[in-house]
Amino acid sequence: MQNIAVLGAGQMGNGITQVAAAAGYNVTMIDIQKEYVDKGLATIERSLGKLVAKERMSQEDADATLARISLSTDRADCADCDLVVEAVPEIVDLKTSIFAELDSICKPETILASNTSSISISTIADATNRPDKVIGMHFMNPVPIMKLVEVINGNKTSSETNAAVIEASEKMG
Repeated sequence: MQNIAVLGAGQMGNGITQVAAAAGYNVTMIDIQKEYVDKGLATIERSLGKLVAKERMSQEDADATLARISLSTDRADCADCDLVVEAVPEIVDLKTSIFAELDSICKPETILASNTSSISISTIADATNRPDKVIGMHFMNPVPIMKLVEVINGNKTSSETNAAVIEASEKMG
């Protein structure tokens, strides 16, 4: 796994983007408007700046983290990703419509993860033709500080998907 897309550039999405990029993944942060992804990137830059100031990260590592982040307003940019993490508002219809779209855009082996804290992963997975590749990755807020990800299987999530997401979560911190 090398390429990750994060849908949503708000508080959770930009935090997920930051920890994934800091872990060495190439990350595309996607939101519906350019101003949202720009604001998300500015938040990441401030967060990394604080880590550098507190000597918890070198300037070189912060620069390398930023270099691994790209911005987009087009979900089609998820097409070649190995993992997509959705971090949009907790609205069932919104999440299921996004997962149905991702299912048609992404390569068959792409894992589709939701940062949901309250919606059934099985409900989200039912919107796709790959329920074995759908899983929950519930990051805790604030993501760059809280080193915990709750991994949630749906009824049909495969053990391979679970293992890959646990490995990625551990790499992120």
